[in-house]
Amino acid sequence: MDNKTILVVDDEDYIRSTIAGILSDEHYNVKLAKDGFEALSAMKSFEPHVVLLDIWLPQMDGLEVLKRIKEQHPDTIVIMISGHGTIDTAVKTIKMGAYDFIEKPLSADKLLITINNGLKVFNLQQENKQLKVKIEKKYELISTSKVMEELKKKIAIVAPSDSWVLITGENGTGKELVANEIHRMSPRANRPFIDVNCAAIPEELLESELFGHEKGAFTGADRRRIGKLELADKGTLFLDEVGDMSMRMQAKVLRTLEEGRFTRIGGNDPIDVDIRVIAATNKVIKDEIKGGRFREDLYYRLNVIPLHILPLRERKEDIPVLAEYFLKEKNDISRQKKRITPEAMGVLSSYSWRGNVRELRNLIERLFVLVEGDTIDVDSIPMEVRSHKEYLCEGADNGLHSAKSTFERDFIVRMLKENNWNVTKTAAKIGISRENLSRKIKSLSIERDN
Repeated sequence: MDNKTILVVDDEDYIRSTIAGILSDEHYNVKLAKDGFEALSAMKSFEPHVVLLDIWLPQMDGLEVLKRIKEQHPDTIVIMISGHGTIDTAVKTIKMGAYDFIEKPLSADKLLITINNGLKVFNLQQENKQLKVKIEKKYELISTSKVMEELKKKIAIVAPSDSWVLITGENGTGKELVANEIHRMSPRANRPFIDVNCAAIPEELLESELFGHEKGAFTGADRRRIGKLELADKGTLFLDEVGDMSMRMQAKVLRTLEEGRFTRIGGNDPIDVDIRVIAATNKVIKDEIKGGRFREDLYYRLNVIPLHILPLRERKEDIPVLAEYFLKEKNDISRQKKRITPEAMGVLSSYSWRGNVRELRNLIERLFVLVEGDTIDVDSIPMEVRSHKEYLCEGADNGLHSAKSTFERDFIVRMLKENNWNVTKTAAKIGISRENLSRKIKSLSIERDN
C-alpha cells in the first residue's frame, strides 16, 4: 500500500482498535485520535492520506472537524463514519468535501474498498499537481535581459484584468508562452485556455473549428461538433497568427466577439459565451491594414493592451541562460550529462538567430544528440553558426582571438555574478577546475564589482 497513512478519529476505543487492526493487516500506517482536537493537533506534525472521521464526537463534532481539515489540508481524503446517519447528513458531508460516507456497523470489505478508491483519487490529485507544475515549467519565460524583465512586469499587471491583449513579435520569440503566462496569472486560470492557430488551419475549415457545426450542416458533418469558441467559455481564447485570418472570417469573428454570442454552422439557437481574447501575430498589422488585408476595427478591438517581444538578436544576454536551460532539460532526462564550453557559448551568443528561441532550442537538442562525449565545444557547432560574420567581427579589433577572449570574459563574469563571485561554485557550474578558472580570471583581468 506504499505505507499510506490513515488517521482514525472516533471516541469509542473499541471502534478505533478494531479499525486499526483491519488496516494494519493491510499494511497501512495507522494513527489514532479520540476526538477532533486531538486529530487536528496531530495533523500539524503529519498529513494523512486518508482520515476516517466519526460524525458524533465530543466537544467538536465531525462536521466542524471536516470543515477545518478541508481548510488546512484540502488534498486529504476524508471518509465520514456514523451509526446514526441519514441521507441528508451524508449529502451535507459530501458537499462539504468528504469523499464518502459509511454507516456503522462497519463492514471490513466495504471499508477497505472505500479507502482503496479514495487513495486512487488522492494519487490522481497528486499526479494532476505534478502535471500542472510540469506544464507551468514548460511555459516558463526564461530570461535575464532588461527588456524581458520589463515584459514580465507588464504581464503581471495585465493578467489580473480581463482586458484583451495583442502580442506581436517574430516567429519563435515566445508569443504563445506570453499568452499562457497571462492566462495562468489571471482569474480565469482554472478555466480553459483554448488556442487556435489561424495560419495552420485552411480557411474552409477554420469557421467550423471556431464556431462548430450541427449534424448535417454540410457534406461530411455526420455529427455535432463543439467549436473552440464554445470550449473557451469562461476561459481564454488565444488566436495565434491572427494576421493570417481572411477578411471574411475577420468580419464574422469581430461580430461574435463584440456581441458575445454566435450560432453553430447549420444551427439556429444562439450560444452566449464569456471569453477573454489574447491574439498574436508576426505581422505588422498597420501595414496589413494599409494593404487591405486586415480590418482596422478588429485591430482596435484586439489591441486594447499591446505587448511586443523583441527578437533574440536584440536581447543577446538571454542566449546563454536559454542555452543552459535547454541543455539542462536534456541532461535531466538522460544518463549522459553534457556541458557547453565558454568558447562555444560565445559563438552561440554572437549568432543572429533568425528563428529566435525556437531555432536555439532546436540547435541545443541537435548538439545534445549528435555530439559524442560530454563537452559541446566550438568545433561541435555547425559551420553556418560558427562562420557568422558577427562572430568573426563583432568586437574583434585584433582578430578572432580577441573576439573569443571577449566572449569568454563576458561568460565567466556572468557566471561569477550568478554564483555570488564564489570561484569554487562557478568552476563546478561551468565544468572546469578551480585552478583553471582562477588562471582565466587573472589572464582576462576580471575584477569583482564594488
